[in-house]
Amino acid sequence: MHAFFEDAEFTTAVGIVRRLKEAGHDAFLVGGCVRDFIRGEKPGDYDIATSARPNEVRGLFPHTIPVGEKFGIILVLERDLAFEVATFRTEEGYRDGRRPSAVAFATAKEDASRRDFTVNGLLMDPLTKEITDYVNGRQDIEKRLIRTIGDPERRFSEDRLRMLRAIRFAANLDFDIEPATLAAIRKNACTIREISAERISAELTSLLVGPCPGRGLELLDDSGLMKELLPEIEAMKGVSQPPDFHPEGDVWEHTMRMVALMPRVGEKTDMRLAWAVLLHDVGKPATRFEDDRGVHFYAHDMRGEEISRKILERLRFSSRDTETILSFVREHMMFMNVTKMRPARLKRFLRMADFDLHLELHRLDCLGSHGMLDYHAFCLQKMKEFPVESLRPEPLLTGRDLIAMGFSPGPAFKEMLLAVEEAQLAGEIADAEEARNLIRDRWRAVLPPELQ
Repeated sequence: MHAFFEDAEFTTAVGIVRRLKEAGHDAFLVGGCVRDFIRGEKPGDYDIATSARPNEVRGLFPHTIPVGEKFGIILVLERDLAFEVATFRTEEGYRDGRRPSAVAFATAKEDASRRDFTVNGLLMDPLTKEITDYVNGRQDIEKRLIRTIGDPERRFSEDRLRMLRAIRFAANLDFDIEPATLAAIRKNACTIREISAERISAELTSLLVGPCPGRGLELLDDSGLMKELLPEIEAMKGVSQPPDFHPEGDVWEHTMRMVALMPRVGEKTDMRLAWAVLLHDVGKPATRFEDDRGVHFYAHDMRGEEISRKILERLRFSSRDTETILSFVREHMMFMNVTKMRPARLKRFLRMADFDLHLELHRLDCLGSHGMLDYHAFCLQKMKEFPVESLRPEPLLTGRDLIAMGFSPGPAFKEMLLAVEEAQLAGEIADAEEARNLIRDRWRAVLPPELQ
């Protein structure tokens, strides 16, 4: 037995299955957790399938939430953990490419047969470790294949998102997609837009932060789904770049190299960094210009911000994540100026929100192209040289101080306080008296005559 089967989550899941079985019901762990067990990997979560009806499940457990009771799904809460317990069922009458219009309670075999892919259709009794396989899922795990259960056309018509999930599973598990399944995705790729933007966004993000995002993007492109979901990314293919700075090739190849180099924290990459890597050069196809001096992409960062905003809004990203990712796209070319920045400007740059991710994007940008990390090293060195208090010093003056000096509140206050901070960051002034002298020197003309 694998060591992870002794953790609290598994033990609690086993307790739920045991209680269902002691009450006379069939109950199994089902889906991805069984697949992961066979592969020797730690499951991300544990789902349970049972012959017990929803009301019987609620009667056996004191803490439940009817998250989808009409579909036979109850959330069971035990030891501060949540487990989805679903009654064996069949589904039919899909009308919107997502939800069934009719659900009937069924047998374990029928329940397994209505699932998406064979590798997710396995059942396991955690008490005996016996695995029940009605769909040849173990064989496909051994062959490293993603295959729909039954006719792929039918499976994808039931839930169009399954096409995107096939790509994600193949990439994250490092499996191939079975030929008939891949052919059905190519044939039906245009229908993916029937799915809500939020569900598509979640799947794309899971792919990008997973273990093999580069392969996921290749499969997305090969399947035809890239053209439907991210045509702006597909447009990067074949867009050549100056070989001196980009010996790796076109914009697509550059981006793919960066994706492959993305750092991982635990099991995943920061999703904001992942999307910034994908989008940072999305403005290049629209700005490519060639003359007798070579190839140029003037203002591709600004154009990239515009295009990225449309993509992120189309995919319904939160405003907060959108603005963070856009800041990475907008600022990614600023690193080439760091050695020329005045001290105050450099300090403002180094203290940008999420600067660690800005810097990581720059590192990946360099490693995915020319490989020179001079500006990256310069920033790291300056961050060591500048103590935190010099990057974010306490304000020497406030608006109240300006009023006490005789100035009337107005738009000029922002300019005045900014000038004080600029001089403070540059090391030109060190205390409030020096700050007041600076203000008097520059804005004496707007003071009342008696205070000039």
